[in-house]
Amino acid sequence: MFRYFTRLLNYFILKAKNDNIRDFNHYSNIEKIPSSIKSVRDKLEEIFSDSADFVLREIALGENSEVKILIAFIDGLTNKQTVNTNILRALMIESRISKLNREVNRETIIDILKENLLSIGDLEIIDDFKQTVEKILSGDTVIYIDGKNVAFKADTKGWETRGVEEPETEAVVRGPREGFTETLRTNTALLRRKIRNPKLKFEMIKLGEQTNTDVCICYIKGIANPDIIETVKRRLKRIKIDAILESGYIEEFIEDEPFSLFPTVGNSEKPDVVAAKLLEGRIAILCDGTPFALTVPYLLIETIQASEDYYSRPYFASLARFARMLAFFASVILPSFYVALISFHADVIPFKLLLSVSASREGLPTSAFTESLLMVLSFELLREAGVRMPRPIGQAVSIVGALVLGEAAVKAGLVSNLMIMVTALTAISSFVVPPMGGTIPILRVAFLIAANILGFMGLFLSIFVVLIHLCSLRSFGVPYTSPVAPLDGMGLKDSIVRFPIWSMITRPKDITGNKNKNVEHRMKISHIKKED
Repeated sequence: MFRYFTRLLNYFILKAKNDNIRDFNHYSNIEKIPSSIKSVRDKLEEIFSDSADFVLREIALGENSEVKILIAFIDGLTNKQTVNTNILRALMIESRISKLNREVNRETIIDILKENLLSIGDLEIIDDFKQTVEKILSGDTVIYIDGKNVAFKADTKGWETRGVEEPETEAVVRGPREGFTETLRTNTALLRRKIRNPKLKFEMIKLGEQTNTDVCICYIKGIANPDIIETVKRRLKRIKIDAILESGYIEEFIEDEPFSLFPTVGNSEKPDVVAAKLLEGRIAILCDGTPFALTVPYLLIETIQASEDYYSRPYFASLARFARMLAFFASVILPSFYVALISFHADVIPFKLLLSVSASREGLPTSAFTESLLMVLSFELLREAGVRMPRPIGQAVSIVGALVLGEAAVKAGLVSNLMIMVTALTAISSFVVPPMGGTIPILRVAFLIAANILGFMGLFLSIFVVLIHLCSLRSFGVPYTSPVAPLDGMGLKDSIVRFPIWSMITRPKDITGNKNKNVEHRMKISHIKKED
């Protein structure tokens, strides 16, 4: 007992010291804004030297030009109309023709700018010079005042952006057609339109020592597990890298098992998908410059789920999920099953089918394993060529290349007709489960090698190893195979089979946390009553 209290006391002492050090570092890193406008200009010209897009404009206010103001912004990152109308025009024209209640001088200039002249919705006073430079690089306009150690930050962001369009990676027949863009503020607005709740929180941080990329942590306070929120923040703050150019950079830093073949961090380009996951208690991470949002925790069952499942009838959605699951197994196991059957277990093939298979393989110079590996690699090359080349040419390469290559390989006696069918079924099945696009090819080759060594025994052993690995995975502390293992009866309503939405009363317990009983139920309906 004494040892416990000693450890507890040491913990609080160390925590207090760390807090004091953090506070001291925070204040020691603040660089005051020079009170002389000339010193500010010299420092800015030194920082932004050889930068043709950096703009400085000096203005004198007052009848006797007593107060000088320096306006700084980046051309191309700001909305010029906002700068010209709401800042320059207000300072240069309206300040002279309008009758202000007080005289413009150094004592009153801050209040006059804030209350009478600057017609900007988002206006902030800053006392840190480094922070003003960051704001300029972010597209804001900073207004320095001669004789003052503070500056105004005006939100004037306005660069060229791509409009809200239908995402190509998650096409749907029924459902919203809007997708995220490369602008962070547009993406947060799309989420805010879906969830009009003040408990939807957006916390901003900057990542990248050189890029200073804006990253937003999104969650619904009271629904998301506080422990997972703190884990996300802690892992993001540990990222020390020069550049964050896409959310994929962040994904590699925060995932639980970086060497696993299976993704433990989800991504989506659709606001409705991210909003639905937020309502289940997940946390979303938005990154400026990319339309792909990350979602955590991410479970294995989500790979066979689609947003359209919740917009259609539950029977069709359940059938579609079952088909996706079969497609995943077929895309991974089918080539290895073919190799094991031909090379080791031909005696289990029906006699008439065996005659047909033997006739198709007669005269082939390669083994079943070499034949399968050759076709798998050829398919991956065709798929990669179709993705990387321009869209019209890529489609032609994928279709024509597959037809010509397959027919030529059969006529040349390199592969059998049955192998062409197996490859075609494998290729079609692999496109059904896009989230596993990076996992399926590696598992397919690994299973091929195992089947070539031990036949069905090798195939079953490799499947068993993969299942053990899946059961050991965690995504931010949540079991990766939930709700199947550990078994959650209520969670199974939204797994392989989708129950009606009105029957999904509770949120996933593993995601929201067992301690948070107040958000266990997502609806107040305790029974369903049919009206005549």
